[in-house]
Amino acid sequence: MPDPLSPNDIERALSRLTNWRLEDGALRRDLSFSDFVAAFSFLSAVALLAEKHGHHPEIANVYREVTLRLRTHDAGGRVSQHDVDLAEAIDAVAGDA
Repeated sequence: MPDPLSPNDIERALSRLTNWRLEDGALRRDLSFSDFVAAFSFLSAVALLAEKHGHHPEIANVYREVTLRLRTHDAGGRVSQHDVDLAEAIDAVAGDA
């Protein structure tokens, strides 16, 4: 079972994850794409990353807008290193979206 990160650890992670913020106890990133197909293509890439990492984000998609939330249910619904690792992987495929 993963341990939740301390507030200081989360702060350090967010200093590297500049597109993410802590909201309601989860890491959150909002992305905007040119259209629905681009947003869905990105979500397909996120699905593959999530499977590879064995860790799955909460996803909301409306047309070209995507919201991702990361928290670890096995860590009491708090942010763990699994979330930071997946956020970094997502950033690598998201680019400037």
